Amino acid sequence: MGTDLSDLGRFSDPSLLILASLAGSPKHGYAMIEDIEQMAGVRLGPGTLYGALARLEQRGLIAPLAAEDRRRPYQITGLGVAALREQLTSLHAFATTGLRRLALI
Repeated sequence: MGTDLSDLGRFSDPSLLILASLAGSPKHGYAMIEDIEQMAGVRLGPGTLYGALARLEQRGLIAPLAAEDRRRPYQITGLGVAALREQLTSLHAFATTGLRRLALI
């Protein structure tokens, strides 16, 4: 009795996915799209990616590096690391509670 839940979509936030990608190493846009798809199974469109990058940069969570050819790589900042850690810790607590509750069913 398989249940198809694909219509629910993935539980994802572009900013969180970008920060997690950049936690591994600095990357340019296309490399982030590929990394996020491999890591989370989510393919961000260019508009979503670059809109989120602008917001993250404006908040000081990421910083651009010198352009390589026509590509602009980004790196996560110390503030971005702290924000990512806080979000992942919160998600971990949520997931742990949810899984514990499922065991009661």
